[in-house]
Parts: sequence; C-alpha cells; structure tokens
Amino acid sequence: MQFRRNALSKLQAPEELDVPVRFARPQGRLVLAVTVVVMAAAGVWALTGTVTSKLTAPGLLTHAEGTYLLQSPVAGQVTEVLAEEGRAVAAGAPVLTVRTDRGDRPVRAVAGGRVTTLHARLGSVLTTGADVAAVERATDPDAPLVAVLYLPGDTAATVRVGARVDLGVQSVPRDRFGVLRGRVTSVGRTPQSAAQLGAFLGDAGLAARFSRQGDPVAVLVTLDRSPATASGYVWSSADGPPHAPASRTPVTGAVHLAAQRPVDWLLP
Repeated sequence: MQFRRNALSKLQAPEELDVPVRFARPQGRLVLAVTVVVMAAAGVWALTGTVTSKLTAPGLLTHAEGTYLLQSPVAGQVTEVLAEEGRAVAAGAPVLTVRTDRGDRPVRAVAGGRVTTLHARLGSVLTTGADVAAVERATDPDAPLVAVLYLPGDTAATVRVGARVDLGVQSVPRDRFGVLRGRVTSVGRTPQSAAQLGAFLGDAGLAARFSRQGDPVAVLVTLDRSPATASGYVWSSADGPPHAPASRTPVTGAVHLAAQRPVDWLLP
C-alpha cells in the first residue's frame, strides 16, 4: 500500500520543468577526462612504443685465443715441476719433467701463454695422454679481455651483432661497482659439443657446466674500454673497481635483444 500511495503522489505532483538537468558531477567529469587521457596515451604507445627484452647466459672472461689443455706424451712419474700457475710460459718451454723407462723426459708447452691450472704435481704418476696443465693462449699479455657467453641454441638466433651486454663479474660486488659493459662481436653459427668447449676452455669441468642444458652456441662479447677507470673498462658505476678483473673469471651476461613493438597490426 505504501508503494501505491507514493506512486499516486508522484503522478499528481507537477513536472519540475524549471529545475536544470545535471548530467554529471564535477568528480565524474574529472574521472572521464583522466580515462580519456590514459586511453589516448596507451594508443600512441601501442602504435609507436617498443619493448626491450634480455637474454641471460653464463660465461667467462678470457683472451680471444682461448686455452689449450697440455697433455703428457709419455708415461711416468713427475720428478720436477718447472712452471707455476699464473705465470707465463714460452712456446716449447718445459713445464715439468717425467721419469720414464728411458730416462727423464720433459713435457713442453705447445704454444706460449699463461699457465692457469697445473693438473700434475710433484710425484704424480702420469699415463700417456694425461692432463698436465691448462695454458691460456696470450700472444700479448696486455691484450684486452673478452667475454664468451654460452647460450642455448634455440635462443642464440635472436642475438644480433652489436647488441649491448651487461656483464655481472663474479669477483666484483655488483652493489658497489655495477656491471661491466660490452657489445656482441660475433655469434656462433652452430652449437658446440662438450669436447669442442673443452678444447677452447682447457677445462672439462667448465665445458660440462656450460653444456648442461645441451650443446650451446658461443657468443663473443668485446668489452668497452675507458682510459678514465682504473680497470681500463667501462662499468655502469662511475669508476668501477680499483683493478681489472682477471682472466678466467666467471660472468653472467644479460644480452639486450632488439626492441619490438608491443602490438603487431595486421592491415587488410
């Protein structure tokens, strides 16, 4: 009954023709204006904006010539070690001496470089072909370092020569000195087997680590140089660390891929 009385009262009331009609409150108009601006900005960005993505991959700093694994051509016991880890060795120089059935025989470096790891120690018994040392090839000890990253074969195709790379160096605190800057110089054409990796790295353990998810593709990164920093390289911080990172230092590289549009428009 109450609803019926209200309805009849409404019908008997005169029309409020002189009262202005309010379409929206000021707050509503503000929300509408903001919505229109946001939609317009989103439309412009969809047409002209780009999205940049990154690929992350492990690797290490090294010299461009790589490292070789020196192996013993004879069997016997090591009686003298003539090389030291971290020291340079000339091509043909004896690295150690092995006592064989036919007397003492030297094991000589195949090529000049820097001894990074000595696998044979004084008193060790070697078989023919046993690992003796890992020697990093370095014709010029002062030559700048490069970074070699190892990417899965199905993602390496998206990397372009000249792409920017940010390198997190394991021995350098990122929160203090930032990341090392570089650019992609070359991208391998085919994946490398663990044996090929071992031949370049001179370390079967590293080769197994980098090929854990299948045969990877090697990406060579040239480091940006700067005479203004103590290390001689460009860092994301102003000065970088007080010294240059050592060769064979592990790194994690973030490769900047080519910018892509967020929306692909298909026109008839």
